[in-house]
Amino acid sequence: MLLSDAFEGSEVWFACTDARQGIRYELANFVAIEDYSQDEPLKMLKGLYGTFRILRRIRPDVVLSTGAAPGLLCLLWGRVFGARTIWVDSIANSEGLSLSGRLAQRIAHLVLTQWEHLATETGAQYRGSII
Repeated sequence: MLLSDAFEGSEVWFACTDARQGIRYELANFVAIEDYSQDEPLKMLKGLYGTFRILRRIRPDVVLSTGAAPGLLCLLWGRVFGARTIWVDSIANSEGLSLSGRLAQRIAHLVLTQWEHLATETGAQYRGSII
């Protein structure tokens, strides 16, 4: 939500693993997606199909993710459907990019880190932090 002002004037859809966030922020364009990790391959396969269905329906011009496996799959499908893709690695990852962030480097058009020193070490770009 801290990035939402950057998209003012655009049609924006939000996806989150916490369905309550759509209610909390009174989001008209909101979808809840299941959460999963690399340790849950069956959930991840289900998520692969679920995110495909969402991105096929919405057909966004840009897909931006702030983290984790579900967001990475959204970037993958966004790329397949011709969207520009942006990954913002979590500020919690101060020692290195997250696993999803490292994988995003192979998928996303732009990978951002919120730690300046990680930009030089990983090839991700630093343009400031969200918090």
